[in-house]
Amino acid sequence: QLQLVESGGGLVQPGGSLRLSCAASEFTLDYYAIGWFRQAPGKEREGVSCISSSDSRTNYADSVKGRFTIARDNAKNTVFLQMSTLKPEDTAVYYCYSGGVWGQGTLVTVSS
Repeated sequence: QLQLVESGGGLVQPGGSLRLSCAASEFTLDYYAIGWFRQAPGKEREGVSCISSSDSRTNYADSVKGRFTIARDNAKNTVFLQMSTLKPEDTAVYYCYSGGVWGQGTLVTVSS
C-alpha cells in the first residue's frame, strides 16, 4: 500500500524551529514531485512548499519564504521541511503529498 508518513511536529515557541519529515513506503520518491501543505483550524488547506523530481527545484509560499526550506534525501526516500523563525500563524496540521497520496498529517503548534 502506497503510504506517506509525516513526523516531527510538536509545540514550539515563537521564533523556534522544527524539522518535519515525510517518509514514503511502497514507492520511490525519486520519480515524483513532493509538496507540503498545511491546514490551520477553520481554514482551507494551503500549499507551503514543493520540490521537483528531476532537478529538485523548489517553490515556497510567500508567507514562508526565507524561513522554510524543503529538501529531499532520495537515499532515505524522505523529504524534509526545515522550519525556522516560526510564528503563531504557522500553527496548522502539515501534510505531505506525492504521487496521488496524502500523508496523515503532523500537528505544529507555535505558542508561548
